[in-house]
Amino acid sequence: MSLLTCIKDIWEFNRSRTLMTLDDIAKQPDPTAVLGWRPGPGRAHIAWQLMHVGITEELFATERLFGSTAGFLDLIPRFKGGSTPDDSIPSADQIREVLNASRQHLLEGLGRLTDADLARIPESGLLKDRGWTIAKALHVINWHEAHHQGQAHITLNLWKNRA
Repeated sequence: MSLLTCIKDIWEFNRSRTLMTLDDIAKQPDPTAVLGWRPGPGRAHIAWQLMHVGITEELFATERLFGSTAGFLDLIPRFKGGSTPDDSIPSADQIREVLNASRQHLLEGLGRLTDADLARIPESGLLKDRGWTIAKALHVINWHEAHHQGQAHITLNLWKNRA
């Protein structure tokens, strides 16, 4: 099995866990309140964690790996790495839409890669600046979703058990 096939399978598993968390939130009496809940002052809410996953994937699927223009240009400043979570909470449906579309873009890009591309460092941009090969970028994308899904999941558990 090629690394590209393994990566795709792992991404599918990770996304199933992220969507399970979103499904759990959607079943709550007030999903928007849950999505906007913060575990402490200045901390990211669940909606930011989940949108950040989608927006980061969109950036990798476009400009970072392939030098193309990202979608969701209006959302990128709000949810990219280093952004400060605001109080405008996207709906569960909007989050799902961004997760699905950005994943589709990422899978389309993955389909353009071969095993020979994995050792290559893109000629410009963030990956070049960091010295990341395409293989390393694909691994980071994998880790990134699991990291933020875990943050969203623990924040949801904290919300469920708040005093």
